[in-house]
Amino acid sequence: MKNSTYLIFLLAIGLALVSYKWIYSEATAQVEVASRSTIDDILTRTSVRSYTGVPVDSAQIDTLLRAAMAAPTAVNKQPWRFVVITDRSLLKEISEEFSSMKMAESASLAVVMCGDMEAALPDEAREFWVQDVSAASENLLLAAHAMGLGAVWCGIYPLQERVTEFSEMLRLPQSVIPMACICVGYPSATPAPKDKWNPANIHYNRW
Repeated sequence: MKNSTYLIFLLAIGLALVSYKWIYSEATAQVEVASRSTIDDILTRTSVRSYTGVPVDSAQIDTLLRAAMAAPTAVNKQPWRFVVITDRSLLKEISEEFSSMKMAESASLAVVMCGDMEAALPDEAREFWVQDVSAASENLLLAAHAMGLGAVWCGIYPLQERVTEFSEMLRLPQSVIPMACICVGYPSATPAPKDKWNPANIHYNRW
């Protein structure tokens, strides 16, 4: 009787160890797959300037903005502000006013990435808002790519003429500076991503 109890005990321990190993292996595999997917999204993202016209729904827009707001931000100030443009007449106006933004007319939407100077750091550190909003912009671009959407970053700031025109067009408060206009839609064509890897640009420890 003692031997059979001992044997059952050993079998239970063995089963527990096997189960743990299987669960651990599955979890590790899932992490590796997720990691590869993230890296693939970063390496395969490219600027998309032509769209099918299929609308992007509100849940997808919400996901894009959540991704943008997950970006790093100096002292957690989060000075970013977003103007989501879905109005066809506004998209057409952007397309007509700015030669580098012709694609806006066929985009499902555009997100104007802004910085609010009332939320920015004071004095010389104020300019960190550009880095914060840039990080949010890249997050939005990567999220769009991961969702099967296409997007392109069109610069506004620091070109004062563009800043003024966008500020007037969107009736922005005086404290808000538009930094970039990101056009988003389902791609009608996806260009191959550029290989930007260049070891000559890398220095270790010192230049």
